[in-house]
Amino acid sequence: MIIYGIPNCNTVKKARTWLADQGFSPLFHDFKKQGITAEKLEEWCSAFGWEKVLNKKGTTWKKLSPEQQSSVVDQESAVQILLNHTSAIKRPVVELEGKAVLIGFDEEAYQTILKF
Repeated sequence: MIIYGIPNCNTVKKARTWLADQGFSPLFHDFKKQGITAEKLEEWCSAFGWEKVLNKKGTTWKKLSPEQQSSVVDQESAVQILLNHTSAIKRPVVELEGKAVLIGFDEEAYQTILKF
């Protein structure tokens, strides 16, 4: 299991704590420090939809210029923004066996997907 995010994000902290409390010890990928590839973003967009991967509720999105925001019209343009502004990626993203299965943190969804 790999959890992708940034360590100071409250949602990532909640997810990591919950996973640890359930006995999981996932690898952590800090995409602020370790980066993220266009291929990985494409995988996540295929799994969840680019509209969900792009966090329009976050500070990073809100700080983008109106021109940058209006340039995002499809998956390709969303991936380009996310490559340049990784903090606009909805987090965390959890992968099991190389496949993205969870985005964000919802305890019920985690219980369902992780079979509790």
